[in-house]
Amino acid sequence: MILLTDELREQLLANGRQRDVDHVPVVKFFNPLGDGIWLATELDADGDTLYGLADIGEPELGGFSLEEMASISLPFGMGIERDILFTGDFPISVWAEAARQAGSICAAERVLYAAARSRRQSEQAGPEERHDEP
Repeated sequence: MILLTDELREQLLANGRQRDVDHVPVVKFFNPLGDGIWLATELDADGDTLYGLADIGEPELGGFSLEEMASISLPFGMGIERDILFTGDFPISVWAEAARQAGSICAAERVLYAAARSRRQSEQAGPEERHDEP
């Protein structure tokens, strides 16, 4: 699998040129056979150094190498993969805090999207009728 499409690469590079911005993750990578999830928000001009949230046992913000991820050889001829259905939806600071509190990116993903669904349902229901008038 190609880890980065041209479109994703361009978005990551554009984000990399905008420092001090709380970007929404552009791409999610994962190990299909075990631990390892990476949410990337930026790509340096070197074309290799990604920045984002990595979870290899404990969630941590920082840099990681695209080349290293692409070179990982897993059993059965597999490698690190890109989640083609992933949509970041929340700034990386929200992901990082939720992952720290929940213990992993995977657990944070469940919590964040459950909270977002609940909020959408509440907004669709409209304001509650007030029954405090005599």
